[in-house]
Amino acid sequence: MYDVLDKLEAWRQEGQSIGIATVVSTWGSSPRPVGSKMITTTHGDIAGSVSAGCVEGVVIEACHEAVRTGQPQVLTFGVADENAWEVGLACGGTIEVFVEPFAALSGVYASLRDRLLAHQPLAVVSVLAGSSELLNRKCLIYPDGRIEGDLDLPEETRQTAVADALDRLARGESGTLQIEGGPHLFIEVYPPVPRLIIVGAVHIAEVLVHMANLLGYETIVLDPRSAFATRERFPHATHVIQDYPQHALPGLALDASAYVVVLTHDPKVDDPALQLALTSGARYVGALGSQRTNARRLLRLRERGLTEDQIARLHAPIGLPLGGRSPAEIALSIMSEITHVRYAGTAKAVDTSAPL
Repeated sequence: MYDVLDKLEAWRQEGQSIGIATVVSTWGSSPRPVGSKMITTTHGDIAGSVSAGCVEGVVIEACHEAVRTGQPQVLTFGVADENAWEVGLACGGTIEVFVEPFAALSGVYASLRDRLLAHQPLAVVSVLAGSSELLNRKCLIYPDGRIEGDLDLPEETRQTAVADALDRLARGESGTLQIEGGPHLFIEVYPPVPRLIIVGAVHIAEVLVHMANLLGYETIVLDPRSAFATRERFPHATHVIQDYPQHALPGLALDASAYVVVLTHDPKVDDPALQLALTSGARYVGALGSQRTNARRLLRLRERGLTEDQIARLHAPIGLPLGGRSPAEIALSIMSEITHVRYAGTAKAVDTSAPL
């Protein structure tokens, strides 16, 4: 939704009739992941994509029909379809696309939009199939379990949907839920925006900010040295903070959306940052330095009282062993490791003992 939200709001304000298409399921190879969206107006304006191919034409027609009739539908495309070869599904993939009029979203749209603009997490529950009175119903589910909107479901069914939504929100994974004897639901989650927290406003940090921005991260650069942590050097960072990590990090919510990178080589800066990050809920903590530097660092962390389990969370030397030496190459190895941790759940799946 993030990539089409501006267009959706502009068209809404213009009074356009809008259809929305969302990828709700994929099997095998698919050109776009679950949650990908395309929106279109009855005047032919288009934003976003559900397939990156000519199946878009079929989906656009279905969007126009949904606007005209007010009825949603689920479209299935696979290798048996004549369009499949042109949308990247020929190797055996299948996608399901949910098509609906914007009117179905209008009841919760204002809250959804405000939440997305504030980068705050939530889940959206839609009815893909069920009784006619349930179609076009939606509700929002907040991380604390609150519900906005009403699917008009029995209490037990509602609680099943809420539990699944909260689980998916924690995992950052949208998907469908078939309620036994009840409706078929699509639970679309918007987890917190990932944040890259860089301790040390060094040259590598400049490249990291650019790479992380491209990958959709908020970027926070932290360094006590006023000559280094400046807007002039980091014009594209979300935040630039001139302070010591022991003062700044406690206010940055080091939770599962936080990825902490420590780069200064100065124990006065690095060690307090690592102590706070490794004892927090941060998803990733990495530190720059050689094996010898890291061995000394681990001794200091033990002296600070960190447990072996906490120390084992540290990715050091930082980054995947790609063999690069320039700041850009080192930044690439760092973001590669972070990306692996973000999507694979653990870096242990990669053998970092030798170059890849």
